[in-house]
Amino acid sequence: MPSTDPAAAGTHASANDAAPATSQAAATTPSSTDMAPLSTLDVVILTFNCAQSLINPAVFAAHLHGALTGQNGNGSSSSSTSTSSRNGLPDLVVFSLQEIAPMSYSFIGSYFLNPYYARFGEALNLASSWALGYGDAPTTEFSPDQAASAVSRRSGSPPYTLVRAKNVGMTALLLYARDPSAVTNIAEAECGFGAADMGNKGAVGLRVTWTEGGTSGEEGQQQQQPPQGKQTELTFVAAHLAAMEWNLKKRNANWRSIAGGLTFANPRDVLPADAILRAPAEPTPDLSGVGETAPPMRKKKRQQQQQQQQQQQQRLTTGDGPDPSKEEAQDELLEDDTASETDGDADSAVEPLLPQRSSETATLTPSQAAALHDLSIYKPTTHLFVAGDLNYRISSRTPPPGAVFPSFDPRAPAERRFDAFLPRDQLTRERRAGRTLHGLSEADIAFGPTYKFDVLDAWPSPEDEAGAGTGAGTGRTQSGDEERRPKNGVPAVPWRFAPHRWPGWCDRVLYWEVPDWAARDGTDQGQGQGQGQGRVKIDVLAYDALPLLATSDHRPVYFRARVPVLGEEEMRPPREVLDAKEDAEDEPAGTSASAAAAAGRGDDSVTMTTTTTTTTTDPRLRLPVPVDVYAWERRAAARRKEVVVGWSALLWSTREGAAAMGTAVAVGAAGWWLWKGWW
Repeated sequence: MPSTDPAAAGTHASANDAAPATSQAAATTPSSTDMAPLSTLDVVILTFNCAQSLINPAVFAAHLHGALTGQNGNGSSSSSTSTSSRNGLPDLVVFSLQEIAPMSYSFIGSYFLNPYYARFGEALNLASSWALGYGDAPTTEFSPDQAASAVSRRSGSPPYTLVRAKNVGMTALLLYARDPSAVTNIAEAECGFGAADMGNKGAVGLRVTWTEGGTSGEEGQQQQQPPQGKQTELTFVAAHLAAMEWNLKKRNANWRSIAGGLTFANPRDVLPADAILRAPAEPTPDLSGVGETAPPMRKKKRQQQQQQQQQQQQRLTTGDGPDPSKEEAQDELLEDDTASETDGDADSAVEPLLPQRSSETATLTPSQAAALHDLSIYKPTTHLFVAGDLNYRISSRTPPPGAVFPSFDPRAPAERRFDAFLPRDQLTRERRAGRTLHGLSEADIAFGPTYKFDVLDAWPSPEDEAGAGTGAGTGRTQSGDEERRPKNGVPAVPWRFAPHRWPGWCDRVLYWEVPDWAARDGTDQGQGQGQGQGRVKIDVLAYDALPLLATSDHRPVYFRARVPVLGEEEMRPPREVLDAKEDAEDEPAGTSASAAAAAGRGDDSVTMTTTTTTTTTDPRLRLPVPVDVYAWERRAAARRKEVVVGWSALLWSTREGAAAMGTAVAVGAAGWWLWKGWW
């Protein structure tokens, strides 16, 4: 299929024009005289909080078809000028799913989860069949007959094959491939940080090797023959962090658990028995309140909050809009108050999490330390993607009565449109401060909040909506006309923002940019975002939210990118970088801390200008959180608890359990009657 000029097509390139695994970019080594073409891998990652409900495959397929073909509308993407093969379908599709099923099913295991998994596979292959021209894709009037038509006209194998499904409790990761033989060396990882370390909240990871052109071995298995093409390694992480506005520090602690405990092999297996290991880690103290209950406030802070609410109510009465930047500053002050009022070392919760050298780790040899590093999500030679319901909000407090909510209506005043609330996003602030998602980047957000929606039977009138969360007397709605129109042939689901939760960008996809030493190509032949300027980078094609589904209070979010196929040697830190790291570790503590703080204040547009800053902040060189060598033992203990809780919940809270209990009672009663009659 020939490429389409994205400038002529609209604001962002169609996914049909996305580069396949064979698309060409620049060479990767500055010393090359004959610049070899660089292959790229087309990847789509979608995150969705399923709210413990089965999806409608046909409806989900209609929206997913819009994502695969670039018809969803308001996402951000980079320009693309490459040609496309395989009719524009990506090579890999990854689903990061939270609250995939009820807790009882999720805790017991895959047997009960298979029906939930199957619906996503059905939706993906249905959307792909439409993209390939089998059957009529949804236009303006969607019907299930269109889905049946596509399936009946497709012959042979489905476009995508499920390579691996992995869950930890209620969080699951599904990996689909066009060519499953291209995916080998699959490793799994999991960690839970819910109640008693169980998986009601947690993270799951898959690490795979992708080979251009496939391999001669069985799909998903170790290679039996040498690979047929160039290889690259990818790591995918699905996560579900702590909920509630006030649990900001708990979310950061959850990320520390992922960075230190989500390992793709047992760390103790790679260390000698006589290695000095730190004692089994205690659970991270929660500095921000637990679960559904907000932390207690002191009298002074309670008075401050009441005064702020009165001021905000006065602004609403007079028609003056809120200043998001001022509210952001107030949130930061309240967060500092919370840290100072909690027990324990508050500084550990607010400083960048860069571990210092200590006697506990000094006994490890360089090879042992490198082995631990390679087990973590921050393995230096892998591409890393993190997707999930990360639950970061725009405030550390619940909204007061009459709070002004973000509006999707372009006619609303500028200070009330959703993009005016983005500066208050906790994740962006915490990431730039070096307290979470260390080293990761995120594409520009051009979509509205993805949580929390109340699904309605019918759209509210503009007058009703104007008085509920958008400020009385605005004459504008939260949704706007565009949100009420059918999307991808499916009627829009009526909604309003839940009044007891701040709308937020909870559902996110982040990625690890290509390291500096692998990104230098010295040519002007690159493609896409950041290329053609002497760099090879992750080329983001789309980052957008799908329309709301009737089964959830979250909107799905998808990310599409071309990933450079860089081998292990190209991604590995060169000797001079490792030497600089050792020199930086020998510097006075204040020097490294200053460099780390300087890097933490930056964002995706800031380039590291000194070797010291790079070596003290790049997780490829120095882990932001030490590897927890006892994580696997704790996870095994938590898994045993999950099985007990899962079966108990199944017996007492589901129809299947009620049937089993009833059968047991009936059998017992019959046995007793027979026994009495016999004797």
